[in-house]
Formats: sequence, C-alpha cells, structure tokens
Amino acid sequence: MRLEKITEGSAAQRRRWYEDACGAAHALDLLGERWSLLVMRELMFGPKRFGDLRASLPGISANILTQRLEGLEAAGVLVRRKLPPPASTQVYELTEWGLESEPIFQALGRWAVRSPHHDPSLPFSAASLLLSLRTMLDPSRAVGIEARIGFRLGAEFFVAQLAEGRIEIAAGTPEGTDAIFSGEPRVIAAAIYGGQALESLEAAGALTVEGDRVLARWFTSLFPLPPKAEMPKR
Repeated sequence: MRLEKITEGSAAQRRRWYEDACGAAHALDLLGERWSLLVMRELMFGPKRFGDLRASLPGISANILTQRLEGLEAAGVLVRRKLPPPASTQVYELTEWGLESEPIFQALGRWAVRSPHHDPSLPFSAASLLLSLRTMLDPSRAVGIEARIGFRLGAEFFVAQLAEGRIEIAAGTPEGTDAIFSGEPRVIAAAIYGGQALESLEAAGALTVEGDRVLARWFTSLFPLPPKAEMPKR
C-alpha cells in the first residue's frame, strides 16, 4: 500500500493535477502554474530575497509570488533559509533537485527562440542573460580559447569561465577577469544576440567594456541564434 500513500495528497494540493502517471504530466503538476518556471529561473545562480525576485519578474504580484514560492517549496524544488548576521534576512534557493531542472530551461529556450513571434526587446533579467549564455554557446566557436569574462549587472557580478569549448558561470569578483561587460542584461543581449556593435552601445552610454576589447568582441560571436521556424502557409 506504499504507492497509495505516496500518491495520496490533499484535495487542495491536487485539485488541478492531471492525474496522469506520465513523467512529463507530473512535471506540469509541479511546475505548470503561471510564473513557477520563471521563479526557478531567477534562482538558478543563487539564493534571492523576496524583493529581489519581484524586481526581476515584472508583472508578478506579491500575492502570486508568495503562492508560487509556497508551492515550489511544498514540492521540494526550493527551500527557505535565513542568512546569518549581519544580513539576517530570509532568502529562497533551489534544492539540489531543483537545480537539476536547468536542461529543461535550455531545451525550452533553444526551441522557443526559433519562434517568429519571439520578441527580444521585452524585459530580460540577469538570470535570463546568464542562462541563455549557457544554453546558446556554440562549442565549435569556443574551442582553443580559455578566458574569464566578467558581467557587472547592477549590484551583482558574475564570471563566465570559458575552457575546452564549454562555459561555466557563477557569482564572482572582477579580479582575474580578462574582459568585463557592464550594463543592463537587455543591452548586453543586444550586443551578443542582436549584432549591435559594442562601440555604438558604449557611445550611447548603455554599455561599458573593460579589459581586452578584442576578446570581448570575439565573445559576442560565440552564441549564434538558430534560424526561425517557418510558419505554415494558409
């Protein structure tokens, strides 16, 4: 009867479940509520406070964010913890199992960016930018180069380590970086994915590039977008 215990849940928790044993269906049971996946996306690079999550998710209300955090916590996807003094504030972070969901975001991102309706001018968070770099890197273009690229995104600093055609990204410090991009995530994305020249963005005061400029320019060429899908003819 162990299976019955595992699958038994409160009516409130399961009232919108698919009641389908398929793993994909259960994934939607856990993550299918509006905003749930985006909350997880924002926690991919470390814990965040409630206010930080709201700031990075335009359009979400405090009430909905609270509900999604509670639901993801109940599902075992994230946990709440209190930072030690002097911070002494509550943060949310993904569990080890929650972090295993990154390939889901990568697959969805690679697939959806081919949509003719994708609008790259919409708001773009720091987590979105960094996750997109881990998703869209073309390993063949990065072979033979080792570099540390810094990203100053508001009050946060991240370092991308390129080696052996792979990229690893984590919070870090400017020390030891070969080049640094400073600006809003959407502007940096415009340079990487939109083909906008670094010099033009700098002249407009939207972007700052420090360090090896040749390397910085080369870095922006490592993430080619796939061709758009063809729409059915009517």
